[in-house]
Amino acid sequence: MSGLLLKRRRRPELNLLPLIDVLVMLVFFAFVTMQFRSMTTMNLTLPKVETAGKSEIKDSLTISITKDGGVEVNGRPASMQLLEQLVQEIGRVSKDVTVVIRSDENTPLRYVTQAMDTCRKQGLNKIRLQSR
Repeated sequence: MSGLLLKRRRRPELNLLPLIDVLVMLVFFAFVTMQFRSMTTMNLTLPKVETAGKSEIKDSLTISITKDGGVEVNGRPASMQLLEQLVQEIGRVSKDVTVVIRSDENTPLRYVTQAMDTCRKQGLNKIRLQSR
């Protein structure tokens, strides 16, 4: 043996504990910040702008909704119950009637969706929204 000492090299190793800690924190952060909601969409048929400034919708039902939830059907005051009856009658006659729902931009969405649901329950799917 020569006078040189052979140093044994330590076996290379990777300290996994800090990596696992970081991974656990990332997973925890992802679960905490994730929002578990089912995404739903509304199927809207938007009006075509072929005639600027003119309304050429034939065979239409116009529902106007005020800020406080008041309802007008074709310019006449009504209630949600009367709206349901009218939509049922129209739904029996024809499913091709275009429904125009007009509301103020500050009208709560629950009133607009209630009117849309009433129309959709009767099979009227040509619904157009307008804001004033």
